[in-house]
Amino acid sequence: MTEGPTTSDPSEKAVGPSRLLGLLLAMAMFVLVVDTSLMNVSISSVVRDLDTTVSGVQAAIALEALVSAAFILIGGKVGDLIGRKRAYVLGLLGYAVGASAMALAQSLTAIIIFWAVLGGIGASLLLPAMQSLIHGNFEGAAQKKVYALVGAAAAIAAAVGPLLGGFITTYLSWRVGFVLEVVIIAVVLSGIKLVRDVPYTGPRVIDLVGAALSVLGMGGIVLGILVWQEGGESVGALLILGAIAMAGLTYWLVRRKRQGKPTLLDPDLFHSKVFRLGITGQMLQQIALGGTMIALPIYLQMVLEYNAMQAGLSLAPLSLSMFAVAVLAGKKAGDRRPSSIIRWGFVLLTIGIAALIPIVPRAEFGWGLVIPLVIAGSGLGLLVSQLNNYTLAPIEEERISEAASVNSAAGSFGLSFGLAFAGAIMLATLSLTFTAMAESSTVLPPAEQQQVAQVLEDDAEVMSNTQLEQLLVDQPPEIQDEIIRINTDARPLALQIALLIPILAGLIGLFNSFRMRRIPEPAAPPSGQGPAGD
Repeated sequence: MTEGPTTSDPSEKAVGPSRLLGLLLAMAMFVLVVDTSLMNVSISSVVRDLDTTVSGVQAAIALEALVSAAFILIGGKVGDLIGRKRAYVLGLLGYAVGASAMALAQSLTAIIIFWAVLGGIGASLLLPAMQSLIHGNFEGAAQKKVYALVGAAAAIAAAVGPLLGGFITTYLSWRVGFVLEVVIIAVVLSGIKLVRDVPYTGPRVIDLVGAALSVLGMGGIVLGILVWQEGGESVGALLILGAIAMAGLTYWLVRRKRQGKPTLLDPDLFHSKVFRLGITGQMLQQIALGGTMIALPIYLQMVLEYNAMQAGLSLAPLSLSMFAVAVLAGKKAGDRRPSSIIRWGFVLLTIGIAALIPIVPRAEFGWGLVIPLVIAGSGLGLLVSQLNNYTLAPIEEERISEAASVNSAAGSFGLSFGLAFAGAIMLATLSLTFTAMAESSTVLPPAEQQQVAQVLEDDAEVMSNTQLEQLLVDQPPEIQDEIIRINTDARPLALQIALLIPILAGLIGLFNSFRMRRIPEPAAPPSGQGPAGD
């Protein structure tokens, strides 16, 4: 063999393999995001086939989200210690075990152990490792394109998941969807040799106190939000516990850093204003997405009474515009400032969701939402194409896993918060509005008014008129008609109020983007240097 000339130009890293690796990383992200969508849309079939309860399956879904959010910071540190590539593989295998359990499970216990717990731990390893590997395997324009591709894969999976799950569940079996997940993971793992690992040379000591505080902090806050959404008790105690643990984690990290001892993550990361603004934007984008994706499916399924497939088709303009704009922005961004693209992303996102407010009470079919969804989807596409790259660009490779963990944690928390908070606001508004309308009704007798108020206090739920008619079959016709009328009037208002959550997140994100514009654009630091400060 003769030794040919080598090149040190980072932009010339094996173009073919790099493109394939980017595609495989996007496939991994797609599986990660679509997994929960498949579970959500298959709840009724899972309950029937496993002879379990809806609340039990919902608890498993909540537990998977909780485990993922609670352990995500630890997952990034574990990736540092065992290798980012190895953490990536273990995360994928955790997902494969969970998906296999779903395909074969005969009881809810198996789903909780293998899908919720192992799958959640797999996500906590996979997310930070994936972002670290993108940062370590791509540079310059190629890195921006892969971030955009992976972001677009996540976005389209979130929107298309209900449609895909609805189709598979309706025409095949919910188990087939999880078998397909295993197949995709096998394809991703077949290209693992393309991944170049980035060795970690920092301290190899685990900060056990910091790890415990991060689990209590993230777990307490996320669990508190989930319990609030379900109308459970001790919400305040859980939120306070989470907040105290997060405050304790901050104090602990700063103290350990001053003492020169290893920490779960380096608090100096937050000295970078770019990083702080970036993770804030990431969280706000996910809050807006989560709030939108809880309100719109409920509107389509409970007001228009669409099945899962019809609802997915109605949401297609959001997903398709999100995907198209994310890919286009990744290719055509050029020398445009990322902060400018992020700003326009939040502008379009806010305008699109705000345009839904007057449409919700009037639309009689899902395609009436097309224009607002295309506008909002375009805004989300701009955001997913830029936010990860903006946030992580100034971080050197030695700290990228920690930074990616925080970035992923911010996104996971934002999505959970958006889903839970918008859902809770929706149910609270429905309960208050329905009760007020019932009490002011001249048709409902006082006993019926009191019964309605008691039922809503115990278990408020968005219901279709068809479902409500079945529950009221024994009531006199005039009582049935009046409660149906109240339900018809109360639901749109509850959905409109819920949409204010993503609108507020979009407005705060817009304000945050103007702060981005006032500081220099992030640039990749020379090896060995820390992130830029203020």
